[in-house]
Amino acid sequence: MPSPTQVVALLKAQNIRHVRLYDADRALLLALANTGIRVTVSVPNDQILGIGQSNATAANWVARNVIAHVPATNITAIAVGSEILTTLPNAAPVLVSALKFIHSALVASNLDGQIKVSTPHSSSIILDSFPPSQAFFNRSWDPVMVPLLKFLQSTGSYFMLNAYPYYDYMQSNGVIPLDYALFRPLPPDKEAVDANTLLHYTNVFDAIVDAAYFAMSYLNFTNVPIFVTESGWPSKGDSSEPDATLENANTYNSNLIRHVLNNTGTPKHPKIAVSTYIYELYNEDLRPGAISEKNWGLFDADGMPVYTLHLTGAGTVLANDTTNQTFCVAKEGADPKMLQAALDWACGPGKVDCSYLLQGQPCYEPDNVVAHSTYAFNAYFQKMAKSPGTCDFKGVATITTTDPSHGSCIFPGSAGRNGSLPNTTSLAPSSNSTTSGCHSVYIYGAGSFTTSVIIGVLLMSVFFL
Repeated sequence: MPSPTQVVALLKAQNIRHVRLYDADRALLLALANTGIRVTVSVPNDQILGIGQSNATAANWVARNVIAHVPATNITAIAVGSEILTTLPNAAPVLVSALKFIHSALVASNLDGQIKVSTPHSSSIILDSFPPSQAFFNRSWDPVMVPLLKFLQSTGSYFMLNAYPYYDYMQSNGVIPLDYALFRPLPPDKEAVDANTLLHYTNVFDAIVDAAYFAMSYLNFTNVPIFVTESGWPSKGDSSEPDATLENANTYNSNLIRHVLNNTGTPKHPKIAVSTYIYELYNEDLRPGAISEKNWGLFDADGMPVYTLHLTGAGTVLANDTTNQTFCVAKEGADPKMLQAALDWACGPGKVDCSYLLQGQPCYEPDNVVAHSTYAFNAYFQKMAKSPGTCDFKGVATITTTDPSHGSCIFPGSAGRNGSLPNTTSLAPSSNSTTSGCHSVYIYGAGSFTTSVIIGVLLMSVFFL
């Protein structure tokens, strides 16, 4: 698994300027020192009861996990627990006290102006969420929610919300169209309309966020901004999750990033960007549970991309190494007959220029099906602008960040080919609501959007054990 140093190297290579940690891992905080990356640390759920009942315990936590690291590590927010109301309800009575005690410790150290304090919530605490204008918080949580919102309002903090259109889609029994969940364009007559406000909703994400805004206004809080601390889509699932696919994960995350970066806002609050974390940076092959629970990441633990986000509309593309290069190569151990068939297709119907593979040409050697198919696969992949699904070839190809060029054989997409790289800007990875002990990470496209817009990623703490 990647070490904290390796993780920070990836963040820097991706030009990620914001990162959320699901705890306050000391090694990672040290690795983040002097990088300028803005960091959100988190109080783990199992520490909420102690901190919520003792000002001194809260002060000690802040001293150990915040004061010990600033200003070298640029900590800008503290997330107190995660989905406490729904996952640890016995701690709910002391949740607001925990936030206040943490904030008091920051005030005592004159850090309250620099560091905001809040707590992430599951969207399931919102009832009757469509139409959004009818939404309200579960009334049983009013004794917690009202003082919580007062605290957020008085400290200038934000309401942290975990929003998962994937789960809304899965639980709707076919009522929610897949395109609506994936931000795909809908004809006007298919858009969801809030009959009370006549606002049109073209995607589930906006509807969830506006439901939270309306639920807060139901309690007379209208000026607390929303920060989506987790959202994403799994790239693989079991037979009961047929829509957990690479294509859908790529579509959702690409469209979500484009939606946020374009400052689209929501129908209730147009032009006000919703800062968002995407779940998650790495896949978790050791995570228990359904197959989908292991496959929310943009990268495998070895740093290989699960898929490459394509954000042409936003002018940015997820980079997979420091030079933004990705290549398509023959998969190790692939059946030679299948490689040959795929090679024949690429050089025939695929219309790849395979003249470089002819005898006497730069890429003829080594003269074997693996080397030749690697060249052809990559040429097709680059020709198709690295579009989703163009590096598969019936399972015998895979994406890599290692340049396969050798000697005078310079592969398409290589920095050595025509002396240039594709005109792309690096972006980055993401976060999920059923997790505990995780780290989230924000990613900035270089110069592509203002500092008010954040796209984030979650990193599970298992990688730092």
